[in-house]
Amino acid sequence: MLGLTLALGLSAVAATALGAVAIGFGTVVEVLGHHLFLVPEQQAWSAPRDAIVWQVRLPRVVLAVTVGAGLAVAGLALQAMVRNLLADPYLLGVNSGASTGAAAAILFGVTLGLGEHALAGSAFLGALAASVLVYAIARSGGRVTSVRLLLAGVAVGYALQAVTSFLIFASDSAEGARSVMFWLLGSLALAEWGASLLVAATVVVLTVAVLTAAGPRLDALAIGDETALSLGVPPERFRMLLLVVVALCIAVVVSAAGSIGFVGLVVPHLARRAVGAAHRWTVPVAALMGAVLLLWADVLARTVLAPQEIPIGIITAVLGAPFLLLLVRRLHVAAP
Repeated sequence: MLGLTLALGLSAVAATALGAVAIGFGTVVEVLGHHLFLVPEQQAWSAPRDAIVWQVRLPRVVLAVTVGAGLAVAGLALQAMVRNLLADPYLLGVNSGASTGAAAAILFGVTLGLGEHALAGSAFLGALAASVLVYAIARSGGRVTSVRLLLAGVAVGYALQAVTSFLIFASDSAEGARSVMFWLLGSLALAEWGASLLVAATVVVLTVAVLTAAGPRLDALAIGDETALSLGVPPERFRMLLLVVVALCIAVVVSAAGSIGFVGLVVPHLARRAVGAAHRWTVPVAALMGAVLLLWADVLARTVLAPQEIPIGIITAVLGAPFLLLLVRRLHVAAP
């Protein structure tokens, strides 16, 4: 845990230093010390470099840490909730709901009275609407089981993807369609100091804390409903509470950074291999691993074709797809 925390700190400094304009590590540390700890200002850096570090890159680093940690712990909780090793945040259709809301805001100016926060707000409301719809469908039979939740999430996700595609097709704005496609693949370019970043970070920190505290209950639910009942954990009620917590976390991070795949699928497996299956330990470890992974994915997105930026979802897919293939192969080999 301590090693991962140290790796996250060093990765954050490196991510702040690397980019189209290279800035020395020493300068980054001095600028951060000046703004965070009121260290007297030095003459070693110029005002433009100060602005690059503090106003441009550091908010992006904070958002990357927030989104990476949120997606990782959400994926971990979902895999326990539905007892499926291939579950990830896309499962609940929340990503698709956020994409539909963002597409409506970008292409047709649906602001919902949110002003400058129209994009993030519309995406957040779309994600929450998708979560409510998934829960309503899963609950229609009287009980919220893992199978119902899985099927409802897949169905709602596909339906909302179709709605988003229709909105892009119906729009006559080529630039708007390009913006939606870039947002659908994920981007941290909108990161800035403000209420939205504070809300996202707060929600993710609280989600990590709640899931860590609920670790033993997650362990019981991951084994099976009968085991959970025998240990005093009502599976249906606990699954419903998990759905609310996870959906809120996913809605916040997706509304801030778009749809970023594979983090919620890959990182939980890495965390379990590192510290075992006990969720009391895997939740914080997964949060740290997800943060580090997305930090370096964003560095690659900003630097590979600099000054042009690659959607970060492409980077995570390139990194995650081989891991998924390896996982499928190992599961096949392990099967009798």
